[in-house]
Amino acid sequence: MFAMAQKMLQFVRTEKRMPDKREAAARRHDFDEIYGEFDQSGAEEQSSRCSQCGVPFCQVHCPLHNNIPDWLKLTAEGRLEEAYEMSSATSNLPEICGRICPQDRLCEGNCTIEQSTHGTVTIGSIEKYINDTAWDRGWVKPRIPARERAQSVGIIGGGPGGMAAAEQLRAKGYEVHVYDRYDRIGGLMMYGIPGFKLEKYVVDRRVKLLADQGVIFHTNFEVGRDATLADLRAKHDAVLIATGVYKARDLDAPGSELGNIIPALKYLTISNRQGLGDTVPDYDSGALNASGKNVVVIGGGDTAMDCVRTAIRQGAKSVKCLYRRNRANMPGSQREVHNAEEEGVEFVWQSAPEAFEGKDGVVTGVRAHRIHLGVADASGRQTPQVIDGSGYVLEADLVIKALGFDPEDLPALFGEAGLKVSRWGTVTVNFRTMMSSLDGVFAAGDIVRGASLVVWAIRDGRDVAEHMHSYLLQKAEAGTTAAAVAAE
Repeated sequence: MFAMAQKMLQFVRTEKRMPDKREAAARRHDFDEIYGEFDQSGAEEQSSRCSQCGVPFCQVHCPLHNNIPDWLKLTAEGRLEEAYEMSSATSNLPEICGRICPQDRLCEGNCTIEQSTHGTVTIGSIEKYINDTAWDRGWVKPRIPARERAQSVGIIGGGPGGMAAAEQLRAKGYEVHVYDRYDRIGGLMMYGIPGFKLEKYVVDRRVKLLADQGVIFHTNFEVGRDATLADLRAKHDAVLIATGVYKARDLDAPGSELGNIIPALKYLTISNRQGLGDTVPDYDSGALNASGKNVVVIGGGDTAMDCVRTAIRQGAKSVKCLYRRNRANMPGSQREVHNAEEEGVEFVWQSAPEAFEGKDGVVTGVRAHRIHLGVADASGRQTPQVIDGSGYVLEADLVIKALGFDPEDLPALFGEAGLKVSRWGTVTVNFRTMMSSLDGVFAAGDIVRGASLVVWAIRDGRDVAEHMHSYLLQKAEAGTTAAAVAAE
């Protein structure tokens, strides 16, 4: 115990330190990640600050329940390969979570030494260091199954939930097919999250690892267009719906039909495609490029932060974020808000749009009014109330609506009226089995829980893989595999 204390519990004499962050003046001109990486001594030093709690609240508040104190201790002791094995045992995308998880709301925000005002352990940056080092040193290997099974699985959606489920099921020996509507696998990690938070090679190498494991990808494949859900059910022994939620919430205000008012995901997808080297006419023409424009982003979540910081990098004349509540009530990461302010974004707090003004069919301004925050509602958040006579106009050449996402109409899209959904459009599942109303059709991730975090999608993908495995074992014992049925 004394030896452990010598190596750990260093928070009393070692201050919290993040990896070096690039200066705002430099980083606002490119899409490279803004944080550097610890070297080995820096990672060991910061890991040694962990207090090794008896009840580790960092682990409790991690959706994956990562064994954080254990891999911090291993890192502090220089046992980095063991730290990687511990980290990857509970997470399929640890180097991605290390980059994009809102640690300030999850593990780091609940760190015991953070509560005691010593400053949190920099868990996310250490997780990134451990796993990037594992890639660099060749420790990351595809999980080749010990034996092959006769059954196959179809996964609709190649985002984090689908990728996590695919790896888990392939490792058990199933033939796994992933169907995705886009031309690249990764979902919002590829096309929604900008490179300054997650460079795309990080996603690409994970996709390649899955391909090397034997996962079969079908890109540009849209269920409902290229095959119905019934077709996939006939082809596979089990099907997983892990589509995520992509339908943008809209703002029904006068002038919404004007040009250059666009949903956030469209804007981010165009920017990411351009960064990936694709030809994007709307970007090249300047239509959906923020360069030289006065940009107003409406919303206060992480997607809004991605939009404002992207607009800065595209060379916008000005970037304003319009949000109806105050900073304390903002749903997005406070770390991201701080980064955005450093880069030149102006936040217009407690303001909400009421209409859009335009000329020649194109937006020229956002008419907004001031908001007073009233009494708290059932969720504990103060209710926004319009202040009479407080209207004003913000100049705008490009307006981006970052108001969140809802599910698409999957029963209609998939051609399957028997697929039950909730009144919000999310797929209804039996939460003990994660199976939908259709036998052998499971669902996980945002399409069940609503728009959420990448780490929750990974958790759901891992959980549903176990439920599918149990179902498939029972099906194999009953002799009702898809191959057997087809043979009959």
